[in-house]
Amino acid sequence: TKGSSPAILKLLCTSVVLQPAPSSHPSDCCALSLSDSLYVSEYFSQSAQKLSFYSWYGNAKLFHFHVPEDTVLLRWLLQASRGKGPECTDMEITVHFRYGAPPVINPLGTHFPANATVRPSYNISITLSSAVQNTTFVNVTTPAAGDWFIAAHLPEAAGRIEVKGFSTPCPYMFQADMFVLRLTDMPVLEPGVATPQTVISPAKPLHVKVFVPKHAARMQFELRRCMTSEQKACTVRVVLGSITLPQSFQKIVTCMGNVNCSLALDSPPWEKWLQITVESLGAANASVSVEMLAAFTACRPGSTSSFFNFSSLNQSQTGPRPGSAGAAGSSTLSTGEASRNASDQRSFCLQNQPVVREDLDVVSVRYRLLNGPSVPVNSLSPTLLLLNLNTGMDSGGSLVVSLLLNKTSVSLANATVVSCVSAASPVLSLNATQNCSTAFFQGYRLSMSASSVEAMLIVLYPQTDDWFLSLQLVCPKGQGECNAAEAKVTVFAYLTPCFNDCGPYGQCSLLRRHGYLYAGCSCKAGWGGWSCTDDTKAQSVSAQNLATLLLTLSNLMFLPAIAVAVYRYYLVEASVYTYTMFFSTFYHACDQPGVAVMCIMDYDTLQYCDFLGSVVSIWVTILCMSRVKKILKYVLFVLGTLLIAMSLQLDRRGVWNMMGPCLFALVIMIAAWVYHGVKRRHCYPSSWKRWVFYLLPGITLAFIAISVYAFMETNENYYYTHSIWHVLVACSVAFLLPPRDKHKKPWAWSQKLTCRYQICQNDREELYAVT
Repeated sequence: TKGSSPAILKLLCTSVVLQPAPSSHPSDCCALSLSDSLYVSEYFSQSAQKLSFYSWYGNAKLFHFHVPEDTVLLRWLLQASRGKGPECTDMEITVHFRYGAPPVINPLGTHFPANATVRPSYNISITLSSAVQNTTFVNVTTPAAGDWFIAAHLPEAAGRIEVKGFSTPCPYMFQADMFVLRLTDMPVLEPGVATPQTVISPAKPLHVKVFVPKHAARMQFELRRCMTSEQKACTVRVVLGSITLPQSFQKIVTCMGNVNCSLALDSPPWEKWLQITVESLGAANASVSVEMLAAFTACRPGSTSSFFNFSSLNQSQTGPRPGSAGAAGSSTLSTGEASRNASDQRSFCLQNQPVVREDLDVVSVRYRLLNGPSVPVNSLSPTLLLLNLNTGMDSGGSLVVSLLLNKTSVSLANATVVSCVSAASPVLSLNATQNCSTAFFQGYRLSMSASSVEAMLIVLYPQTDDWFLSLQLVCPKGQGECNAAEAKVTVFAYLTPCFNDCGPYGQCSLLRRHGYLYAGCSCKAGWGGWSCTDDTKAQSVSAQNLATLLLTLSNLMFLPAIAVAVYRYYLVEASVYTYTMFFSTFYHACDQPGVAVMCIMDYDTLQYCDFLGSVVSIWVTILCMSRVKKILKYVLFVLGTLLIAMSLQLDRRGVWNMMGPCLFALVIMIAAWVYHGVKRRHCYPSSWKRWVFYLLPGITLAFIAISVYAFMETNENYYYTHSIWHVLVACSVAFLLPPRDKHKKPWAWSQKLTCRYQICQNDREELYAVT
């Protein structure tokens, strides 16, 4: 495609033309047969989204797809476009991919919270330069079945506050479509049964699958009797597993000659289909016959008897019930049962601890151990806890695992409790596996000892799967030293939308893409990072107090305007200015991002009243300058206020909510001034002093205020540029208010409020007096 920049991960299959289906739902758009195998291509599409400049995770546009089972080829079709206006410039779009959960990204280079697991996402860049549209292909062979996510965003936001309507941003659109090639009759290997298979040609690899049962500790795969159709020694490449992004753990082995080759997998994924691909590396026209064998080593699990004690499901959260497991995890078994369990413990490869999943809210889950928060840990076999996150709606939060070692429970001072958190299958040999890796997953390792009794792990956006927590006691001089030792570990595990609720300087927002929900932190006061824990650019408390004082006390500049209005008998206008000053002061006191915050009522109510008062103040000031008849002026006051209130309810931040009343009031004022000028046959206002000392300074201040408000405000300078806006607007109102009517006498407080004796005059006597 012209203008495309294909990014290909790995392509092991032949080129197949995929015909798109007319629907965005999965549909069999074409079926073709390569020898005896039937391939079906399917097409999935989602609507295009408008991209945003990146400042937090909510600016990234998310696409969620589901890859069906037995998919051998996945092709992403990424289409990016931009507008054609002069405001559209060259732009680079970053696209992130991840399997199982939304990608964890960090375009701003901020710090993640302590104890958080961070693995870089797989991403590509799409450049929109001279071309208005760009089409990019990304091919993935043998992708893992399940949820796949794509996140796209523009570069970092400039931080400028744009008034809606003053400028038209360039639209950058992005759309992701997915083509899959699926094998409908993939051969199945039966465990322990040798199965003959044939690789037709190097261009047509063989795909088979085997089901991994639960509690499989090890898988042994063997390839035997490899022979070409020409009865020569063969060379084949065997790939076990599927591709997952950002990391792929496929196991690859090359088999040459007639020698049997094998590959062992420790802790394969439980209760999942494992795809195996065999590719011939020999002559182009020679087929290869092989014999495959997959065998599993079972793991015998042990569990406490309380696993079947369903009455413990309803045990009190505050204390243990008689006959049930205590809060410290003490056993309720009899002495004979305990000794019998101890003798059988060596025959178990793991000890199951029953865990109950409690759904609290959206992307909010708590895991409760039926035997209490403390679990016993020994060196003979790992203690295993199952954390179920396979509902498809749990990957949009953060999985938190907190461990606390009881010092008094460990008899050996140099012993260490090692734990691994892994997905799909548990780590069953913690004393031998130091990096907590399973067959196809790199787990997360935690350790506790007498010197460090606490450990915490935060998994950001955990992939959809069954997660396992394995714990085992390890001694430095060998396991024989720990045979009689046992430790007690308190386990707290939960899924939360945002870790620590984004802290005091962040807000946890629940985001949605179609039916999928995920959470992200929006940081304030200069704080950044995934959970708003990065204080690199954070405002100090003194800076936050200064910002609050500037934004609130700058509204006191309305006091001169109120005094001038009262002195000139504009009492309605003075009331409006008082209303605006009050709500603007307390709105900005509530709108602060830091700790210097005070809200006297609901934030939305304060914001609405502030916006309403600001626009109505401009409306009444210009109408007052027009010097129309009182009855008409007050009718326009009320009617305009009602219309402004309605428009603000429809679109609070629209520029025409302010510009519309201003322009209409200016038209009325100009018409009234022209009428007065024609009637008096000279310019109105007629005094040059009025123009030089009042109108021109007021108009200048108003234009400067509008320029600061519309073009100079950014997130960094908002607290002083917006304070300047307050000062300039209030001062311009004091200059622009017209003088009082001529028939109005000035306020004479000395005559109206008398506090002295007066000589009363008898008017009646003077009326009848004879002169």
